[in-house]
Amino acid sequence: MKSPASELRRSRMRQFFRVALRFWAGESRLRAWGLTAVVLLFVAAQLGAAVGVNAWNRFFFDALEKRDLDAVWTTVAWLPLIVAASALSLSCLVISRMLLQVRWREWLTHRLAGWWIADQRYYRLQFVAPEQSAPEYRIAEDVRLAIEPLVEFAIGLLSAFVTAVTFAAILWQVAGAARFTLAGTQIVIPSYMALAAIVYAVIASLAAYVAGRPLVPRIAAKNEAEAQFRAEMTRLRENAESIALIKGDADERGSVGENYGRVVAAWLKVIRQQGVIAIVLNTNAALFPIVPLLLIAPKYLSGEITLGAVVQVVAAFSAVQAALIWFVDNFVRLAEWFASVTRVDELAEALEALDVGTIMEGETRIELGESGDGAIHIANLSIAHSNGRIVIADASVTISAGEKVLIAGESGTGKSTLIRAIAGLWPWGSGSIRLPRGKRVAFVPQKPYLPIGTLRNALLYPEAESRVEDAVVMGALERCGLAYLGRRLDTEERWDQTLSGGERQRVAFARLLIQKPDIIIMDEATSALDEGSQDALLRLVESEFAYATIISVGHRPGLEDFHERKITFEKREAGAQLSSRRLGGSFWRLFRRRETSGERSP
Repeated sequence: MKSPASELRRSRMRQFFRVALRFWAGESRLRAWGLTAVVLLFVAAQLGAAVGVNAWNRFFFDALEKRDLDAVWTTVAWLPLIVAASALSLSCLVISRMLLQVRWREWLTHRLAGWWIADQRYYRLQFVAPEQSAPEYRIAEDVRLAIEPLVEFAIGLLSAFVTAVTFAAILWQVAGAARFTLAGTQIVIPSYMALAAIVYAVIASLAAYVAGRPLVPRIAAKNEAEAQFRAEMTRLRENAESIALIKGDADERGSVGENYGRVVAAWLKVIRQQGVIAIVLNTNAALFPIVPLLLIAPKYLSGEITLGAVVQVVAAFSAVQAALIWFVDNFVRLAEWFASVTRVDELAEALEALDVGTIMEGETRIELGESGDGAIHIANLSIAHSNGRIVIADASVTISAGEKVLIAGESGTGKSTLIRAIAGLWPWGSGSIRLPRGKRVAFVPQKPYLPIGTLRNALLYPEAESRVEDAVVMGALERCGLAYLGRRLDTEERWDQTLSGGERQRVAFARLLIQKPDIIIMDEATSALDEGSQDALLRLVESEFAYATIISVGHRPGLEDFHERKITFEKREAGAQLSSRRLGGSFWRLFRRRETSGERSP
């Protein structure tokens, strides 16, 4: 009866090949099949060279045994050609194999990375499959570890099979049959050297399989521990300032030590199992050169075969045996490879689950659609956490075109989750959200993202390739209080680390001035600014975006002055409820009142 673990391993293998083998179909098929044909050509060339070397050994040692100087020099004369053919075929095989590995890895990396990045799966994956730690490592490293050895294994298996057949035929022809008398009966074993090679290889392979079978899950556990340790170190680096400010060094050192302790424990289990495998492999290495000599010695001593034939038979036996115990020699690498295949397949499975909506049994999803009247319609909306807990219950609201709405409420009532749902990042729940058709929507989060590159690219992101006049970009910086950065517009830096939190929020507002969206959704977008700077930026938004629909999430009391309506989230046991009320003064009237009183907008 098949164990669940072995069945899962076979399932993982099938799923991985279902994705990876598409390299030989679609747009990449010509390159894939072309490289495959080249590799097969040089596999055949290498085998031909090996057969040539085997034949040369027989001719050379036969000439030595006969002390035939002319035959020796004739054989030696062929040596440079045989060596050149062998070296050239092997070198070409290495180059073509590496090209196939690079191109196949390139194709699979593009597929997985594109799949992960598209439709915000990189964001949603952390909620639906938190066990898929470090997906970026799985794409960058595990794909390599799954593809590169696989090409070598395929070439090795093919070479092993062809080599075994070819040199078994040589053994059959040269070594002949074994004849001996047992209890008065003459026994003949045809092609006994080939049969001996097969029997020996089967015994060695079974021993390696029994010794190495537990290695696969142990290597998988080791790789997972390594990935978690790297993720912990990355988290430490990314939050270095916050940790340093609160002097969290001791806690972090303890956490890092604990994580690395798991790595060490996983490695010790791998080392113990590899020690068992090493006994099998080293025993085989000791017997490898001796067995064929012992088997062929009686024929040589009886004068049935020549010294050259002995050398040829021993070499052929070694070739057959090496081919047949390919599994033994590669068991550890196979275990490492399968562990990486498992991690790649787990990621692909999680991404596929995001697409087909099978993360939770009986799950309903929020319906996203378009409205034709310019308004945002939220109807019968319930939002749940990925574990099924209801955050917002049965909310319905309409936000008219050009309306300025403030969303408020105590922490944990689901305000930011509503923003994620409007952005299409949060599908868990029910009901519908409909945004105006053909309108540009801009989201301004509390911590705006600034990509690596120039400040210009950061301001134009995510449309960094668009052409915007310098005057427009400089004007946006100046009006948002960042004129001093104008001279560094084309300087490449880590702007997310160079700029303060307030400066990054100002950059986000400068983006709005450049990109001119129709709907602006802000989530604590001014939290890092003082109230005076906040008021100045919001007055700027009003002067530029009187036509735009604006939804703001915020806590500061002064924000009410800049909005026409306030939607409050009130926590209830069954999920937050929404209440709506008009504010005393509209955003644009406030702006007009301040302008009339002589207060200048920035």
